[in-house]
Amino acid sequence: MNTGVISSRYAKALLLLTQESGRGEQVFEQVRALLRDPDVAPSPLEPDLAKLVVLLQKNGRGSYLKYILNDFVRMYCYSTNIRLATLTTAVEAPGLADRLAGIISEKIGYRIVMDTKIDPDIIGGFVLDIDDYMLDASVLRQIETIKAQLIEKNNRIV
Repeated sequence: MNTGVISSRYAKALLLLTQESGRGEQVFEQVRALLRDPDVAPSPLEPDLAKLVVLLQKNGRGSYLKYILNDFVRMYCYSTNIRLATLTTAVEAPGLADRLAGIISEKIGYRIVMDTKIDPDIIGGFVLDIDDYMLDASVLRQIETIKAQLIEKNNRIV
């Protein structure tokens, strides 16, 4: 059996278990924390998540955990109308992620769960990734655009 099928089946089972227990949001947050930093496991694990880990160990499927957790996040988001987003800024921008999440949520009708990253290389502005969409409003992008336009203009002159 291939990895996709296995991970999907276990993820679906976990999703159903969390729907029955009413602990989906808590499991979702723990899973996201585990995926962000696998070396720092939340303690204690949510009971539904602990059951999954025990089952995986019992069935010799521990190596599939990362794939299962990623599939669970995808399925949970789909079932609860959540869209994952990442906001990247050059410096810490307190409150910006919450403001953007609120505005976007109001416009598209989905709950936005936003992670934040700091990347000084973008110089200023921000980069917002939601699902497969990216809005690059960074200073770096603007500089690259101007540079490309100048090179194109210079090539036409020569």
